[in-house]
Parts: sequence; structure tokens; C-alpha cells
Amino acid sequence: ADPVHGVDMSSTGEVGCIGDDLSEALLKSLLSVGYKIPKKNVMISSGEAKSKVDLLDACKMLQKNGFDIYATYGTYKFLDENGIKSVPVGWPDEPNAKKNVMEMIHNKEFDLVINIPKNNTEREIKNGYAIRRSAIDFNIPLITNARLASAFIRSVCELKFEDIKIKSWDEY
Repeated sequence: ADPVHGVDMSSTGEVGCIGDDLSEALLKSLLSVGYKIPKKNVMISSGEAKSKVDLLDACKMLQKNGFDIYATYGTYKFLDENGIKSVPVGWPDEPNAKKNVMEMIHNKEFDLVINIPKNNTEREIKNGYAIRRSAIDFNIPLITNARLASAFIRSVCELKFEDIKIKSWDEY
């Protein structure tokens, strides 16, 4: 199955979390379902122009906080044009690329994969699916929505794990 969230989610459970602000609540909720806070390497394939723009500030935050950004070629070009350093990686159907996203996923070189579906061309569908499926298969956190990715990155950059507190209901 393609791990893109839709209206009908076939999950086995739900998690609701509260925090002092959105960043804390979001981190608590994602940590509680098994996400890990990324330490160093983030792979981004940002899809359509709107998603690229939506992720721009988040990518600036990643760079400012010392993360290494890896990006598929379209995303790499967009980031470069906007002054953000990243390392280009080839799509799954580009095995001769200097760095190939599938090899890097299989070697667990990424701490987070952001893959925003772009359009319904056969190539986009196959490559996007391969990236998303492999991230899940290799237990690498995957985000498929630009707004959620931006919020998660903001949370990771603003909060340290040690700052996340468990409180009783009456403390909120």
C-alpha cells in the first residue's frame, strides 16, 4: 500500500496529545507513534511549486540548525535558487546518479524523508511510491504533507527533546 495519508486512514489506533504550544503537542504526538527526532540528514522531494514554497522557510531552519538536506533534482534546483544548500540525489529510476535516493534509504542514511506527491504521471507515481514505501520499510519517519513537514521541522528546531515535559491534566 502507498503510505500517503488520505481521508480514510486504515490505522490501528489514534493518538491525541496536548502541550504548552503547537510545537510541543506535535512533537509529543509524533514521538508517541514511533517517530524519531531527526539528528542530521533530511531527504526532501517537495513536489509541486506550491509545496516547494511552503517548505522554503522550514528548509532555511534546517540549514540554520546544522541539518544536511538531501533533495531530488527539482527540489535541489529550487533550494539552490533560494540560497539553501542541499545535496542532489537521483530518483529511484536513476540508478547511475552519483547519489541515489533508494541506496541511501536502504543504507539508512536519512533521519527523515519528506516526499510530497506531485502529479499523476507514471514516472512521478512510480518514483514517489518507491521512495515512500522504502522509507516505511526501513523504519525512517515519512511525512507526505508540506504543512505538516513545516510544522514538524519548526518543532524540531525550536524544542529540544529534554524540553518536552509530561504533565498531569491539571497542569494545562
